Amino acid sequence: MGATALILAASLGDPAGVGPELLAEAWTRRDETGPLPFFAVGGAGLLAAAARLRRLDVPIARIADPADAAEAFLEALPVFGDEDVPYDPGRPNRAGAALALASLRGAAQLADEGRVGGIVTGPVAKARLAEIGFAHPGQTEFVAEASGTAPDDAVMMIAGPNLRTVPLTIHVALSEVPRLITRGLVERKARIVAAALRRDFGLDRPRIAIAALNPHAGEDGRMGHEDRDVIAPAVAALQAEGLAVSGPHPADALFSPRGRAEFDVALCMYHDQALIPAKTLDFDAGVNVTLGLPIIRTSPDHGTAFAIAGRNLAHAGSTIAALRMAGECAARRQAA
Repeated sequence: MGATALILAASLGDPAGVGPELLAEAWTRRDETGPLPFFAVGGAGLLAAAARLRRLDVPIARIADPADAAEAFLEALPVFGDEDVPYDPGRPNRAGAALALASLRGAAQLADEGRVGGIVTGPVAKARLAEIGFAHPGQTEFVAEASGTAPDDAVMMIAGPNLRTVPLTIHVALSEVPRLITRGLVERKARIVAAALRRDFGLDRPRIAIAALNPHAGEDGRMGHEDRDVIAPAVAALQAEGLAVSGPHPADALFSPRGRAEFDVALCMYHDQALIPAKTLDFDAGVNVTLGLPIIRTSPDHGTAFAIAGRNLAHAGSTIAALRMAGECAARRQAA
C-alpha cells in the first residue's frame, strides 16, 4: 500500500433510498463537510437525477482516476466508475442492489490500496443485497474483510456532538445478550476503542464508561450476576493495564448530562442500550464509525428510508457529519 491520498470515496448505498439525494446535497453544502473533498463511486446519472428531484444544482464530473477528484470537486460532484441504474426512488430492485454492492466494493478497494483517505458508505437494504448473494451481516463486516480485519476486531461506534456509544452485541435477540457478554469480549472491545480514540480522534487518554447489563448494576447479584461476575472483573483488568475505564454503571443514569460529562465513550451491552440515547441526542448528526480497521470508514446513522426517498424530506445532517468525521480522522492519521 502506498501513501494514502487525502480524499474520500463515498459509496452510493441503495439507489432507491435516500443515499444518492443526500450525497448530492452534501456537495452543495461542502463548506460543512470538513477538510477533505469527496467523490462518489458510480451512479453519475443516478446522482444527477436525484439532485434534480431535490431541486439542487449539482453538476456531475466523471473522473478517470481518484487523483483527479480534488480539482473536479471545486466545481462539480466527481464520480468515479461507469456503473449506473435509472433513478427510481422508493422502489428497490436487484439492479439497484447490484449497483450498491459494486459501489461499496469499489470504495473499499480504493481505501485498501491507499488511493483514498477513507470511505463513507451510504445506507443499504440488507435483504436486497442478500438476494444477489451478499453473505455478510452488513457493510461493517464486508469492509472489515476487504481490509484484512477479523470481524470481531471491527467495532461499531455511534458518534455525535453529544455522545459516543459502542454496542458490544448488535443484531441479536435481547434474550441472547447475557450469554454473549463475556469478560474477554468486554476487554477486547475496550482495548480496540481506546486505541482508535487515541489514533483517530486525538484523545490522549480516552475515558471509557462501561454500562451495566442489569438494573442497578445487578445490586451485587440480586438482579443478575453478570455485572458482578463478568463486567466488574473486566473493568478491573483494564484499569490494571492503565486504561481510563470505569463501571459497570447503571444505564438509567449514565446518559444524563452530568453522567456524560464523565466519559468520552460508553460501552453498552446491547444494541438499544447504545442506540436509543445516541439517536435521542444526535438523531440528525449521528455517525456510524467502524473502529479497529486499517482504513477509515464512516456511515450516516440511518437507513435507506425508502418511504421518503425522492420526496425532499430526508435530512442530510448525518451524511454531512459522516463526511466531516471521516475527513478529520483521515487527516489525523496522515499527520501522525
